[in-house]
Amino acid sequence: MYLTLLQHRNAIYWIATALICTWPGAVLSQNLAPFEAAAGGALHPTWVASGLPADKGVPRSRFTLVPLAGETVLALASEKSYGVLSQAWSGPAPAHLGWRWRLERGLPEADIATKPGDDAALKVCVMFDQPLADIPFGQRAALQLARAVTGQALPAATLCYLWDSRYPAGSAGANPYSARVRYLVLDGPASPTGQWVSQRRNVAEDFARLFGQESRSMPPVIAVAVGADSDNTGGQSLAYLSQLRWSP
Repeated sequence: MYLTLLQHRNAIYWIATALICTWPGAVLSQNLAPFEAAAGGALHPTWVASGLPADKGVPRSRFTLVPLAGETVLALASEKSYGVLSQAWSGPAPAHLGWRWRLERGLPEADIATKPGDDAALKVCVMFDQPLADIPFGQRAALQLARAVTGQALPAATLCYLWDSRYPAGSAGANPYSARVRYLVLDGPASPTGQWVSQRRNVAEDFARLFGQESRSMPPVIAVAVGADSDNTGGQSLAYLSQLRWSP
């Protein structure tokens, strides 16, 4: 059954939020741009920060470049806030996405399986242009309505890799607000905080694991994003990320 805007305005808002609202216009590149602009000290302009609509009164999480152990890295800090830093992608995506991340202060009160606890101290997400015909009818209808209401080309599928303080590595599931966003925990409470951890993921394999019942092959990648949010639980978090790159 189709949702009606009058009855489900809040539902549409949360679906749009779960789908990671905005990203810049498409770019052609051999790889993702670094977080740091060539001039130094500022974020590269292809990385665009976004938060929740201003009328929601939720501050934006902070994304800053900081020196750490001889390297300039991205710091992601949340305080009762929400924020995403995204870069568009156009053209074929290489097989693997790799990065280094480090959690300093997590969100022990968060519970990614529930709406009240849907916060993440550290996430790396890949967004896909999945064919609408592959999406279950109810989810497709909700997505189309969310696109119409927000005026944004919201991604049809989003895969988020998480560092989580509650669930162990290997945990996977759907976002409680929208099944068009699915998560895979790579580091959990057993992972040491305050230390760098390297990750390298075969994105097609992970897409098949979480969306394979819908699409036989991985659709085009349209954006990559990183984020941190603690608006639901009212907590504070701090994490670092560097060397986010595609590789064969």
